[in-house]
Amino acid sequence: MRAALPDLAARAASVAGSPVRDILALTARPEVISFAGGLPAAELFDAEPIREAFARVLTEAPRRALQYSTTEGDPGLRAATAGRLTARGLPTDPDELLVTSGSQQALTLLATALLEPGDVVLVENPTYLAALQCFSFAGARIVPVPGDEDGLDPAALDALVERERPKLLYTIPTFQNPTGRTLPAERRRAVAEVAERRGLWIVEDDPYGELRFEGEPVPWIASRPEAADRTVLLGSFSKIMAPGLRLGWLRAPAALRRACVIAKQAADLHSTTVDQMAAARYLTDSDLDAHLARVRDAYRERRDALLAGLGEALPEGSRWNRPDGGMFIWASLPEGYDATERLRVAVEHDVAYVPGAPFFAGEPDRATMRLTFVTHTPEEIAEGLRRLAKALH
Repeated sequence: MRAALPDLAARAASVAGSPVRDILALTARPEVISFAGGLPAAELFDAEPIREAFARVLTEAPRRALQYSTTEGDPGLRAATAGRLTARGLPTDPDELLVTSGSQQALTLLATALLEPGDVVLVENPTYLAALQCFSFAGARIVPVPGDEDGLDPAALDALVERERPKLLYTIPTFQNPTGRTLPAERRRAVAEVAERRGLWIVEDDPYGELRFEGEPVPWIASRPEAADRTVLLGSFSKIMAPGLRLGWLRAPAALRRACVIAKQAADLHSTTVDQMAAARYLTDSDLDAHLARVRDAYRERRDALLAGLGEALPEGSRWNRPDGGMFIWASLPEGYDATERLRVAVEHDVAYVPGAPFFAGEPDRATMRLTFVTHTPEEIAEGLRRLAKALH
């Protein structure tokens, strides 16, 4: 008689899979127009220069490109990344950076380095779904911070820090996922002051900051002197270069960065050598800023196409925002609507979106939805909205 296998770890059994990934699987049919996944427009990838970068690396330094590398990351890529951060107003030395396998891994490393089971993590409400998964896997107790159309409320944050004694605050201040909101500069200053006065880490996630279509950039929380020694800044090449490279980075104070290096050694030794070297070569040989200008122009046009059609597509009484950049629009259906239930009907009409409920750490608003505008052309967006109107009315 065969003995039963031991149970899975409690955290593996208790943390649910990603509803976004489940929706993407359901909508993989080519006829579906999906406003669901946060997928960059593949036709806008700078594919030929990236191919040339790989070719040069594999021609000029194949032995190094195909060999093991250092955990901290390729020196050329760290130098190029530090240069971009410095040019954007945050003086950075390459040694302050750790290259990760996407910024999602950076979250996992930080959770490993900082969190004990039962520690409190504060998050915006709603917030990035995969961050909720990551902190749940670490055994953290996740507490949402109240906010409004401008993002989290610093006064509410201060009260929660005093009451809950959290280990860290996780925030996406610029073009937030899922809402597209941007936290104003005065609130960023107030958040930094709370961290300084109360004593907590800030994890500032910035995957979308270079996708600004209009308005002026808002300085990072990490650039505030009050929070410089307690803010971790995360970034990614997924939205500005290509997500398939799986390259991100974290910028952290020395002791925490060292702890993340050790955690990464346990996870994967180092991120892929050839991809790092090719990315560094691309940043040296190509004009990423010119490429981003083309991407921003296209994304602005797509945002405007989605905004132009939402009034007819959504039921009367619906509300939505107008982000200055990023990838997402946040909409609310009228009272009594459940966006999760309506999704089933939408998929039958070959259109999809992400219901807002899974993004909430607290009580969810089931009438909300996230709509991605970057993946499809304006013509496809218009057709998707016609299908959405049939599903929701």
